[in-house]
Amino acid sequence: MRRLEGRAAIVTGASRGIGFAIAERLIAEGASVCITARNAEALTQAVDKLGRERACAVAGRADDAEHQRTTVRHAIERFGRLDVLVNNTGINPVVGPLVEADLDAGRKIVGVNCFGTLAWVQAAYRAWMREHGGVVVNVSSVAGLRPARDIALYGASKAMLNYLTQSLAMELAPAIRVNAVAPAVVRTRFGAPLFEGHEDEVTATYPLGRLGEPEDIAAAVAYLAADESSWITGQVVVADGGLTLQGGV
Repeated sequence: MRRLEGRAAIVTGASRGIGFAIAERLIAEGASVCITARNAEALTQAVDKLGRERACAVAGRADDAEHQRTTVRHAIERFGRLDVLVNNTGINPVVGPLVEADLDAGRKIVGVNCFGTLAWVQAAYRAWMREHGGVVVNVSSVAGLRPARDIALYGASKAMLNYLTQSLAMELAPAIRVNAVAPAVVRTRFGAPLFEGHEDEVTATYPLGRLGEPEDIAAAVAYLAADESSWITGQVVVADGGLTLQGGV
């Protein structure tokens, strides 16, 4: 399918994992994509895989305001438009009980996962979407839907991201749709600490009998970016293999 033919997108945190899979799927659907990440070398390799005719990259920190503005400007200059913003970047440097949490690290989590995401939306809105409309898709987590042991600060940041998604959807309608996808454990380097060494045990808790793959999340994002979902906004689409149906996170 070519549901995004002629459109342009930014995907943050896209040198590998879920972000790269999203960029790959959007390109397969007909879009041109600008990807971001901190590591310039990894971005260069990712663009080589995606194809330089339809992909470009800007390296920088996701929560850096100048990087955000530069990326948005570069995408518009390169592709002539900006129809889709996918906020995939997320960090989780804190694992353990809340009562022992490093609060400075917690502030960094919220800064990147929440305020960083909001800043990307503001940059895209001011540069293009305010006048032309568009679609925003945020990558959240099932940890934002209910308490998650040892990753509570990350989960709290994703709960805030879900709230921001719904609030932005209200504010920016009807010209701009804003939704989120909330994955459970996906087989990536970022998710590896949650299943490595005990994958069979983790997988057994999923009704569909497997962990997520980056392509599963990419498919959901592509749907939310396309016109097929034109009557959907302010939603957090859970992609979790059925995990939360039985109370798990």
